[in-house]
Parts: sequence; C-alpha cells; structure tokens
Amino acid sequence: MTLEQQLHERLQQLSPLYLEIINESAGHGGYFPGKESHFKVSIVSDLFNGLRLVQRHQKVYAAAGDLLSSGKIHALAIHAYIETEWTGSVPASPECAHAPKN
Repeated sequence: MTLEQQLHERLQQLSPLYLEIINESAGHGGYFPGKESHFKVSIVSDLFNGLRLVQRHQKVYAAAGDLLSSGKIHALAIHAYIETEWTGSVPASPECAHAPKN
C-alpha cells in the first residue's frame, strides 16, 4: 500500500465530508518516479467544529501518526475546514526552491 493510500485510510477516522490528498513530491528536490514525500491534504470534517486551526492540524497529525516519521512523509500541507467554511477550493502550493528545473 502506498503512503498516499495509508494516509487516506488513516484520515478516515476524522469522518471527512470531503477529503483530497495530492502527492506533490514531483515538485520538490530529490524527486524520482514513485517517490512519496510531500503531500497536500484538504479535509472537511464536523469534528473540527469549535477548534482553532492549530487544533485541527493536531488532529490530522495525530491521525497520520507514524507516517510522518523519518523516511516516510517529509512534508504535509494541511487545509482543514468545517462545512460552512468550505468553498470547494484550496490555495495553490508555492513552488519549492529546490524543485527540479525544466
């Protein structure tokens, strides 16, 4: 099972109304085909109601658990919303200074 699939499976415990995981590894230095190191998560959950942004992120980190350890996921961008905040889009990720140049 890929890291992306494992992350998707673990985030199900947050009862997402919407969940999108994008593997952004190809846009970062040291990339090679099949590498999984950088992900962007967009998640909408009622479990975030009443929580500050940092608390929402802590819930995502806790669900991801050891997937965030050395040699697995290096970076995780989190966009965590409650249903009334969700607009259907997330901000674009910035370009990595060490990204492969075309």
